[in-house]
Amino acid sequence: MINNPLRWIPLDNAGKIFPGQNSRRWSNVFRLAVELKAEIDPELLKEALDKTLQRFPGLKVRIRSGFFWNYYEVNEMECPVKRDIKNHCYRINFKENNGYLFRIYYRGCRICIDFYHSLCDGYGGAVFLSSLAGEYLRLKGHSISHNQFVLDVMEKPEKEELEDAYKRYSSSDAKYTSDETWVYHKRGTKLPMHLCNYTIGTMSVAELQALSRSYGVTVTELFAAILLDIHYRKQLKEGKSLKDVSVQIPVNLRKAFPSKTLRNFVLCLMVKINPRLGEFTFEEILRSVSLQLKLVNNAKELNSLMTRNVRIEKKATRYVPLFLKNMCVAIGFGISAEYSTSVLISNLGAINLPEDMKEHVEKFFFFTGPGLVNGARCGVISFGDSLSFAFSNCYKESDIEKEFFTRLAGMGISVTVETNRDSCFDDIEGVISGDSNAYSDEVFIPTKKDRKDKLKKSDATLKERLERVFHT
Repeated sequence: MINNPLRWIPLDNAGKIFPGQNSRRWSNVFRLAVELKAEIDPELLKEALDKTLQRFPGLKVRIRSGFFWNYYEVNEMECPVKRDIKNHCYRINFKENNGYLFRIYYRGCRICIDFYHSLCDGYGGAVFLSSLAGEYLRLKGHSISHNQFVLDVMEKPEKEELEDAYKRYSSSDAKYTSDETWVYHKRGTKLPMHLCNYTIGTMSVAELQALSRSYGVTVTELFAAILLDIHYRKQLKEGKSLKDVSVQIPVNLRKAFPSKTLRNFVLCLMVKINPRLGEFTFEEILRSVSLQLKLVNNAKELNSLMTRNVRIEKKATRYVPLFLKNMCVAIGFGISAEYSTSVLISNLGAINLPEDMKEHVEKFFFFTGPGLVNGARCGVISFGDSLSFAFSNCYKESDIEKEFFTRLAGMGISVTVETNRDSCFDDIEGVISGDSNAYSDEVFIPTKKDRKDKLKKSDATLKERLERVFHT
């Protein structure tokens, strides 16, 4: 087994914002899950986790507070493996879970991981989950190869996997301008704190690609346009003063910049329509979404946005004490929160596993964390011909989900739906219910008494401690 080469590391450019936003009400947490074809053995899963973590030193960490910035420090404690719960993606507390910023669960044939977004993005999380599942299957006696998603846990981590790719690739001289405004939100009956309704629609990748090609757009653009259209028409029915309707779409920057980083390397693009311009048809919304994304989703525009964020970190806030940074972030987030976004859709794309591993895997799932005002935060991921579209809804009502799957079914897409709600979706023509036991009935509500982990003290020298605490 290799030794963890990491002693301490600064948070990356994107990760630095999340600790200031972290509260009892909200944490930026997302979930990735894989469903295998045999029930999970928790003891073997724990053994596989201990081996896999050595290959991912960027995850084997705990967060500490410096004078100017937070930083990560190697975590030598055990990472727990737990039975799954119904309300995943609940908030992160830095003193729980032995200090780890991700949580491992199992249920039936599924391995599930809740990641704190400060650690990594969806791509980095997918590589870790796939590598963990690969090592678990090896311990089960299967021969599993390696590729870009399933890393060899006995190999030494590459230096580039731990880099802050934002700083490496930001080089634009252009000034990025933003026109974010408060937009329309479909409201409902708010669920209690730490609870969220999750609904997954599983569909055929081939069917979706054929449908999107018939419109001349991508699958992501098709999904985004349907969600925009649903919110646009709900606003019209309410008869109130019209606001813009927007969709936020995270983009994997590795497609434009050749980085191997397993930390954060994404930017969020905003696409919107202005109902005050007049009535929109669905086809007009679809064309607008496609054109807006084509204008901004390219290396030059992305570099401009990335450079702006890095400049803010380097120049505007570099020497501001951490408590003031966190205070400003918390106030800003409390005021604006998700008010510039009507809906979020994050598409991780296809998970490409080695051929000898595919036969043991059924499908993957990706959940965004619950929002504060957004009733539609959506995660998309595919494996083989199976695409899962997961809604995270902080409201009791399910009208957005039902309308979305009704639209797809009406377009000829077969949809299988499973949910942690008490109700089902099989009253929609063309939609069938999936596994009714896919979710645990156990709801975990964190309390102060759960913050009982006594973290081991760092063995760093005084010089090392000062270097970490005062790094800029």
